[in-house]
Amino acid sequence: MGEMNAFAAESVAEGNPDKVADQLADSVLDAILTEDRFARVSCKVMVSTGLVVVGGEVTTKTWIDIGKIIRIRLREIGYDTPVLGFDGSSCAVINILEEQSSEIGLAVDRHGAGEQCTVFGYATDEGEALPGGAELMPVPIFLAHRLARSLGAARKTGVLPCLLPDGKTQVCVEYEEDRPARLRTVVLSVQHTEGTSLDRLRAEVRRVVIEENLASTGLLDGSTEVLINPAGTFTRGGPQVDAGFSGAKTSVDAYGSASRQADCGLCGKDPTKPERCGAYMARHIAKSLVRLGIARRCELRCTYVIGREQPIAVDVDTFGTAREPDAVLGMRVRERFDLSVPAIIETFDLRRPIYSPLACYGQFGRPDLDLPWEAALPGGF
Repeated sequence: MGEMNAFAAESVAEGNPDKVADQLADSVLDAILTEDRFARVSCKVMVSTGLVVVGGEVTTKTWIDIGKIIRIRLREIGYDTPVLGFDGSSCAVINILEEQSSEIGLAVDRHGAGEQCTVFGYATDEGEALPGGAELMPVPIFLAHRLARSLGAARKTGVLPCLLPDGKTQVCVEYEEDRPARLRTVVLSVQHTEGTSLDRLRAEVRRVVIEENLASTGLLDGSTEVLINPAGTFTRGGPQVDAGFSGAKTSVDAYGSASRQADCGLCGKDPTKPERCGAYMARHIAKSLVRLGIARRCELRCTYVIGREQPIAVDVDTFGTAREPDAVLGMRVRERFDLSVPAIIETFDLRRPIYSPLACYGQFGRPDLDLPWEAALPGGF
């Protein structure tokens, strides 16, 4: 038997403070794009006890009621009662959004990128042998998101009425020869109501969430360590106990620990920002190369400069799994794909209010959403 390596990834529930901020930022973005497809938005959000601060820059011809949008989304997440210490109906909302700098606006007017950044796209076939596959995503992050979505569904449908909005999941997978062999550890920390029996909570969460979602993978075995609320009770959570900031969960939004990460978040940003549109195209290309059998594993890196249409650098890393040298694949990528910001926006029709559902449970490999950057590559490569 070969050496067993282990890799872990985490996801978070909708009520996690950082993810609350992300969802609010993208809710503002979607509301603006609904009325003004060509608006430019870089919305940043901070949440804390009883407070939401909305800042950043925006250029738009429309007007939206920021406070109303924020409160509606908070109640949808589950912060709809003062008992939780953070209530969408009563929290203060401070709006300090300002108009985008005219100098940055001019760069975008010339069809250039609205920011400088390096983005990464990643895909792997490691989980395709599992029942249902893994959407060419790393198995740890794919399963961590599945568990987090299941927690949310169990809470909102009343299957587990004791659950509250905050929570985290973590999945550690053992690999043998680059293939997932078993689950070493599964961790869920879930917020719950006062007076809930911890033993009963653990039993119910294990049955409804863990076994329902992981048993069919064949990776959950008798030796898997399952930890549910390992620190004990978890009754106080969300912005009441920890400040949240949009853009803080870049690893959760992307590929976990399997790939290098961009140094900037995606949420709250309109598609002229290459950290958003470039990340989607990079994922599309990496996934296409893996789906076509050109590589078993692929990471694509693109570097953009503010005011320039095309990236100044495009690099492919297939980790020795491709039939051709990475440098050759990189040249073929630039020949096959238009990586300019305007072209990416047009290819994926990104001037639409599609972003709010992406603000939680990951931006990639979402079987619950019809995302254009996850679609098959038309034609050959």
